[in-house]
This record gives sequence, C-alpha cells and structure tokens, in this order.
Amino acid sequence: MNENAEQQRTTTGSATTVGTGYPLGQLAKALTTARTHHDPEVRARAGRTGERWRAVLSAMTDGRLTVGSRTPVAGLPAWVTLEVAHGGFATGAPSAGGPLQPYERETARRAGLPADRRALFDHFLTEEGLSRLGELLDSGAYEVAVPEEAALLTVAWLGRAGETDAAVDLVGELEPFADRLRFLPRPAERPAPGPDTVHRVTVGHARAALNARGPHRGVEAQREALAVWHPFGDALLTHWLETAEDGVVLARVPDDAWRERGAALLRRYQDLAARHTYCTRHRDPRQNLGVLRAALEEAVAGRTPDARLLGLLRAAVTGMVRKRGVPGSPRHAELRRVQAVQAALPSHHRMARLVADRLAELPQDTGLTDVAGPTGPVTAREAAAGGPPAGTIVPPAVRRPVEAALSAPVATLVERGVVPSAEVLAQLTPQLVGAVWARGWQDASLRTLTAAVYRAFRGRRSLLLLNLASQVRVEELPWIRAVVPLRRPEDGGEGPAAVLRELGELALTAFPGTLLPNPLVRELGTLARQSGLDAPMVEELAADIFMGSFSPKFAAVARIAGELLAGTPYERYYGLDEGALDAADFAALCSRRARDAAGGAVRGSGSVAADGMVIEQAQILTTHNLATLVARARVAPRDGWEGPARDAFLTVWRLVERLENNPRPLGTVKDAAYAWRQAVFFLSLCSPPQREGVLAWLAGEADGPGRRPARVTARLAPAVRGLLNAAVGEAVEAHGGRRFLGWTVGPHWLLEGIPRPARR
Repeated sequence: MNENAEQQRTTTGSATTVGTGYPLGQLAKALTTARTHHDPEVRARAGRTGERWRAVLSAMTDGRLTVGSRTPVAGLPAWVTLEVAHGGFATGAPSAGGPLQPYERETARRAGLPADRRALFDHFLTEEGLSRLGELLDSGAYEVAVPEEAALLTVAWLGRAGETDAAVDLVGELEPFADRLRFLPRPAERPAPGPDTVHRVTVGHARAALNARGPHRGVEAQREALAVWHPFGDALLTHWLETAEDGVVLARVPDDAWRERGAALLRRYQDLAARHTYCTRHRDPRQNLGVLRAALEEAVAGRTPDARLLGLLRAAVTGMVRKRGVPGSPRHAELRRVQAVQAALPSHHRMARLVADRLAELPQDTGLTDVAGPTGPVTAREAAAGGPPAGTIVPPAVRRPVEAALSAPVATLVERGVVPSAEVLAQLTPQLVGAVWARGWQDASLRTLTAAVYRAFRGRRSLLLLNLASQVRVEELPWIRAVVPLRRPEDGGEGPAAVLRELGELALTAFPGTLLPNPLVRELGTLARQSGLDAPMVEELAADIFMGSFSPKFAAVARIAGELLAGTPYERYYGLDEGALDAADFAALCSRRARDAAGGAVRGSGSVAADGMVIEQAQILTTHNLATLVARARVAPRDGWEGPARDAFLTVWRLVERLENNPRPLGTVKDAAYAWRQAVFFLSLCSPPQREGVLAWLAGEADGPGRRPARVTARLAPAVRGLLNAAVGEAVEAHGGRRFLGWTVGPHWLLEGIPRPARR
C-alpha cells in the first residue's frame, strides 16, 4: 500500500476492521531477514523492524490499538505523533515518548531537577523556566524533531505576548501527558535554518554518508592487480625467460643461483599474498601467474615440471610475451607506466574521507550555498598532510553526496539533478510550504517556530485510516491551534498561490510521466487552502485496502476536469462524455466504467486487481489533480504543453522497454499507463499546431523504430492507434485501437509475447 495515502475505506452497515494477517506477515519477513541476511547492518535493522511489528501485534491483541482509527492508541489524542510501521500500522508508542533523551537529562541536571519529564514540565512553567524558553525563542538556537517539542516554546511565546488565557488553556491540554511526552525543544549550537532554506540533506548528513564509505572491493582488487600482481607476474616471467632458448622455456637447465632467486620470488609471493587480499586471481591455478608460480615451486624443489605443467608453462610464457612484449621492452614499459598511473589514483573512499574532513569545519544542520569549495581539487596543504597528490580531482561519485546538500531554489536543484524525481521533490516541498505557511504570523520568532513545527509535522508517517477518516492536519496540534487566531489576514493569497504555481509547473514539466506522489499532493493542497482557491486535491488510494467508496472531493475534482477537457482528445480517448459531471454516485460511476473496461468482468471489490481498476477510473475522471492545477491554480509551462507531452510519451516508451525479462512486470505496466494518461492530458492542452506536431511525431514512432526499438513501438501501436482515432473524432477501437489502462483482472494485452526471466 501507499503509506502516505489518506486512506478512505468504508463499508455499509458496520465499520471495517483490520486483522493481524498483514502484521504477522511483516514480522515473519523481518525475522527471516534478521536471521539469514549476510550483512550484519541489514540483520540489525531487520531486528529492530521485527520489534516494531511485535509491538503492533501485542497492542492489537490486548486492545490497546485500534487500527484504522484517527486515535488508534488508547488514551492518546489524535494530535500525538505516533511511531508508525510500514503500511500505516501504529506500534502503540508515541514518537515523543520513551526514555529521556540526553538533552533532557542534561537540562534536568543543570536545573537541579530529578531526571523526570513531569519535573521538567513543571520547571519550565516557572519564571526561571519561561525566561530560558524566551531566550531560545529569541536566539532560534533550537531544533524541533517531532512537533511536540515545540509545545512549551509556544506556551512561553503566548505568555510574553499577553495571550495569558490561551497559554493557560494550552498548558491544561498538555498537562495530562507531561509525564509521558517531551514538550521541550532540543538546544542547538546555532540558530535553526531560516524558513526559506531549501536543501535535500544537511551538511551533517552528507558528511556522515561520506564517512560511511568503505573500500569498494572490486575497485581495490583492480588497483591491487595493477600495482602488485602485474609487476610480480613480470618478475616471474623475467625469471623464466632466463631459461629460454629460441623462445622455448626450460630449454636450458636452471643452475643453483637461478633456483635461489626463484626461492626468493616464492617468499616474496607469500608476503604479498598475506598483505594484499583483495585480488584473488593469482591463486587460480588456471591463470598465467598461478601456472608460473606452480612451475617455479617444482623447479626450486629440484623437480622438473610434469608434461602437463610444462605445456601450460610454455603456453603462458609465449602468450604473455606475445600480448604485452618482453618485460622492459618499450611496448611493455609504456603499458605498465599507464597502469601505474591508474593504480596511483586515490581511492574513492580516501577522497570521501578528505571531503568529509572539509565538511566537518562547516555548520552541520544546514545546507550548502556553494559546493565548489568542499569538492575542489586537493590542495597543497592537504597533500602535505598525507592526503592525495595536490591537484587530484574529486570524482563525481564523491561529489554527489555533497551536491545533495546544496541549498538553492528548488528549480535550481531540479536543473542540477539534485532533485531527480517527483518523490524527492515532495520531500523538499514541506520546507517551502512551511515557510509560506509561517508568513501568516507577524512576529519573527513565532514565524521561525511555526515553520519548524510544520517541517517536523510533515515528518509524521501517515496512519492507515478506515471509514472515510482523514489524517490529522497541522492546525489540529494544540500549540498551533492556540496561535491560529493571531494569524494576519491573507493578502489575497498571492504568496501561497505563486508557490503553488511554481511547484505545480515544476512537477508537471520536470517529471511529466510521473503520478503526483501523495506527499506532494498534500503540500499542494495546503498551498491551495492558504491561497483561498477552490482547488481540491485528491490523493492516490491503495488498492489493497480500498472498499469501494470515495470522499466527496473526488466528484468535485472530476467536475473540474470535465469542464477543462470538454471536446479534447482526452475526453474522447477515455470516454468522459458519460455523465461524469452530473454523476450522483461517483463510486458507482467508477465501478461501471471499470466493468465496461473489463468487458463486464468486474463485480464488486472482490480482488485487489478489481479495486485497482475502479481506482484507476477515478484517476482518469479526476486526472489525478492535473486539471485542478491547470484550471484553478493556473499552472502553465512557459513554452506550452508540447514539451511535457513528448517527454511523457517518451517515459511510456522507456517503461515498456523495461518489461522484457521483468519478473514483476505488472507494476511497470501500471506506471506506463499512468504516464500515458498524463501524456494524453498534456497533448489535449496543446495549441492546435502543437497538437498536430506531437501526433505526427507519435505516429512516426508507432510506424517505425524511430527513437525507440521496433518491438516497443509494435507493442504500443494499439494505444497509439486508439489515440490517433480519438484525435480525429473516430471510435477509439477503430482499426485495432485500444485504451491503455494499467489495471486488469486478467492477462494484460501489453504483456503478450514478452520474454519472462527463466525460473531457477
């Protein structure tokens, strides 16, 4: 399931419940990994995951946990941040609970208090405690990892702002949980990042990633072969050539001096083998070095190699000389020189440590305004201190973690590849939205505080919710609810609206073939509400827990889409002229369309595939928010929709190309169908000349190899033919055309004849 979805399940007559089957399966999977995986870190992580699933099962069985509720843990209100396992299952523990954190213990020690949360809570409501909280508010030198850690700071702000009643009410709401939850912020050495700062990871995270890099075994084996074993092989070859006559090895009988030098070479081999363990080819008796060494062992012992070994020896020597020349010859010397240069290049893990040391001198909890300094060539000072040679260039693989910490406008991060997907864009969006959201308060310290709360709140993992329940919103947090009345009236919402348009355009143009991920949809919806726009957003629903109903906003979004797309290829291709705008029962309409698409094979919600078909029809009717962004938020690319249309179609081709020998192709089929739908949407918004150009280009792709393999264009030809039919007003199915849908209750037509990986 999509753990970020606002799940909306319901049944008729009684509430839906969730059994223990899924948690049991996840527990078994975690325990198996913890017991059998070769990587100790993976085993450790799986062990911790298993403990979380044990907690889920224990809480479910003893009645402390009600899966599917907004308040799944008995005794905890909806605003409490919960620990949530994969799939939206609460473990029963609050994220702000558990043992005291080190900073809480240190705060208690300095204040002369017992190491107890209740004592800390009471202390920070005294004059001394409130004064300390006021200092933190003014300095901004604090961190909020979970939203609860901002609660007492808000009390302090309300008190000094003269909002005494609100402060008292907030304390009353927090007090029952003062012994269980931490309401104190984490002190920091420097002010928190400004609310407008946007970066993918902090300097500290980039540094940790670099420090975690160890030697790459394959690279180190190659380096060892070039620097150690090739030169040693040359020494063996030179030694054997001393016995050659007319190119035939052992044509001369070795003398005692030769055998003594040979014994020294064998002792050298033992020393090298003990110290250099990455490369193991020298141990292979079938390789040249292994043959030369084995024959030398016989000769040093005073024995003549047997006929087989002698034949292998002479073949190895002849082949080595023919391939690279005699050791010391110009051709051989040049080859070894080049290889020595390659072997002398600093390893990636060594360069990673050097760059990590550079980052250690910078603030760790922010991004980088410039990555050129930390990733510049090795300096003379660094070389003199034992580092790589001065002027050594930092390789791209080492630069990438640093570039991920770049702090810049989000469009710049997308352009530079720091944001490679819509999912990563969604991770950054809360920073932008939080900044816009916090502008509603005039006081600078409150803006910083509320922005920190927003960022922490967006780190909450979504719960699995049933019966049309919705996820908790940031405004429901008691400390945010207490300051909401103090927000300034919106200035027409132009600030949030501008950010909404910027993010919407970026998502649609940078990742045109990707379904808008739920976290991004949620942030866009927040911006729309701040802007005062009537721009409802719908999230992707999970087929594995869908129960056949949709919230009312789905029908509202479908009406927006229907109005925008009237008379377009999208409307004709997907058949939107079936009363979608006036449908009284949106779920019934989607079910009927799913049955029609399956030839009447879908009946109710008896399978995940059947439910997936119904959800897909809802996405078709709503365009999964694309129409809302265009019609209500006024999102429009500067250069028109032709570019996004072509890029989305090319995404389809790339995905279909991945179907061959794919062990799980149905997920790729669905992704390709989603990309196809978005491409048809963009095509429908093109100007008539642009649309004709895209269709002509698309027809060329279908008629011949073009820029895609012929086998891929042949598989997509029915979908292309159906779209071309719709564009000229013909029936989609004419001339072999088809609608490209991702979900099906039977074999998918796109997979016919596609090679599958052989079963082992």
